[in-house]
Amino acid sequence: MSDQIIQKVGDDMDFVKKIAAKIPGIKDFINRQKHRDADKLLRDTIARDTEALNQRVGELQRDFISQGEIAYIDDLEATSVKLRTFADRIRFAARGYSGLFDAVKVNETELASVYQYDATLLDQLDEVTRAVDNVQASIGTDGLPAAFRHLRTVSQALIDAFNKRQEVMKGLATK
Repeated sequence: MSDQIIQKVGDDMDFVKKIAAKIPGIKDFINRQKHRDADKLLRDTIARDTEALNQRVGELQRDFISQGEIAYIDDLEATSVKLRTFADRIRFAARGYSGLFDAVKVNETELASVYQYDATLLDQLDEVTRAVDNVQASIGTDGLPAAFRHLRTVSQALIDAFNKRQEVMKGLATK
């Protein structure tokens, strides 16, 4: 999936950019910009998927309310808050920007590593999806409290992973 996004961004390069790519120094700048754009597309995808997952959590909340199972609402709300927080943070995260004439350059390799890190966030989101599935499957069983604990744990892991991403970005900015 990650190569497809980079390819899509590259395919969108217009005629002027193709000419500019032949000017010394511009090609590296354009390549860095392609990686930034690909990372932004990936982060938008992650945010959109997180919001869809949060909607599922909201549906579970409504189901529990309609069944009179009010005790579980707080557990689901804690997860919902984590998912909303993660979606907002990932959507508006820094892009690893450095301009053409900046003294500190974020090189293409560093941008690729940030992109790969963001791709791992998508894998972690799959884990949260499985945890939501587990909560749904555990309704009416003795395993429901454990399913809620696991859901809270993997939701918090998303926030923790994003915080580590912020540390990576700060490290790039100080180079």
